[in-house]
Amino acid sequence: MTSRRVPPPVMDAALVGVALLDVWVNVTAAEPLRLGFALVAAFALALRRRVPLLVFLITLPAVALNDAIFAGLAALYTLASLSRRRILLAVCALAFTVSDMTSWPYPHFDPTNAATLITLGYTAATAAAPVFLGQLVQTRRDLSLRLAEISEARDHERLLTTQTVLAKERAQLAREMHDVVSHQVSLIAVRAGALQVGTRDPEVRDAAATIRRLSVQTLDELRHMVGVLRASGGRPAELTPQPSMADLQRLVDGSGIRAELHTGPWASGSGPDGLPPTVQRAVYRTVQEALTNVRKHAPGATATVRVGSDGGAVRVTVTNTAPTRPALPLPSAHYGLVSLRQRAELLGGTVDCGSTADGGYELRLELPVQGHV
Repeated sequence: MTSRRVPPPVMDAALVGVALLDVWVNVTAAEPLRLGFALVAAFALALRRRVPLLVFLITLPAVALNDAIFAGLAALYTLASLSRRRILLAVCALAFTVSDMTSWPYPHFDPTNAATLITLGYTAATAAAPVFLGQLVQTRRDLSLRLAEISEARDHERLLTTQTVLAKERAQLAREMHDVVSHQVSLIAVRAGALQVGTRDPEVRDAAATIRRLSVQTLDELRHMVGVLRASGGRPAELTPQPSMADLQRLVDGSGIRAELHTGPWASGSGPDGLPPTVQRAVYRTVQEALTNVRKHAPGATATVRVGSDGGAVRVTVTNTAPTRPALPLPSAHYGLVSLRQRAELLGGTVDCGSTADGGYELRLELPVQGHV
C-alpha cells in the first residue's frame, strides 16, 4: 500500500493552529507585549519552509518572553530538517536554550543553584530533540532519494541486459531463418523451376513459373530480413529445441537431390547419440547448408554425406558431383559458409571447402568432442 502524505499547506496550517492554542494556554491578554510576540511567532510558521532560519529568529523573542515555546520548537525542527550546517544548528539550539532559561524583562539565572542546572539540562534536551528529529528526517529523505537513484540505475541496467539478450536473439533468429526457412523456400523454387522446364502443359508451366517467381521474391526478402537482423544482433545464442544428428536421415531424404548418408565409424563407441547437443546441432546445420548449396548451385548433381569420429573429433564431409545443367539465378546473401565457420569456431572446430578434381565440390567440418556440454 502506498503511504499518503499530508499536503504541506495543511501541515503548516495545523502547526499554526497548535501554536495559537499554545499561546492561548500560556499567554494572557493582560500582557500585550508577550502576546504580540507570541502571535507573530505562531503566524510566522506559515513561512517556515521558505525562510526557516528567519522564522526561527522571529520565534526566539516569544520563547524568551513567555512559556509559549511550541512555535520555537517547530521552527527549530524545520531548520534542522532543511539545513546541513551542523554548527548553525548547534548555535540555534543553544540560543533556544538560553532564551527558554531566561525570563525577560527580569531574568533570573543562578548557576550555583542545583535546580537551575537541572532545568538547564532539561531545556537543552528539549532544544536538542527537534534538532535530532529534523536531522533524522533529512537523512531519511536523503536515503529515499538515494534508493530512488539506485532503483533507476537498476532499471537502466536491466534495460541494457534486455537489449543485449534481444540482440543475441536477433542474431540467432537470423541464423535460423537462413538455415531453415531459406532451405525450404529454395527447395520450392528449385522444384518449381524443374517443373516449369519439364512440363508441356501451358497451365502447369504458368503455375510453376508463378511459384518460382514468388519463391525467388521470398528468398530476396528473407535475405534482406536476415541482413537487418544480423546488423542489430550480437554473438549468436543457441535456442532450444534444436535438431540433432538423429534427424540427418530425414534431412537428406527431403533435400530434393539424390543424396546418400553414411555414418560411422565412431571412435567413442557410443555413436552419434553420445555427442554433446552443441556438436550435434553444428553437424546438422552444416549438412543442411551444404545440401542447400548443392541444390542451388549444382543442379542434377548427386551428394554423399559422411559423418564419423576419429581421435576425439567429429568429422563431416559433404561431397557432390559436377552439375548436369545450369544453375537457376537464385538470390543469395552469402552468409551460409560464414555462419558455418562462425559456429565451428565457437565450438573450437574448423570448416574447409573447395572444388574436387571431377568438377564437384566438397565441404569438410571438424569439431573436437572434448570440452563441450
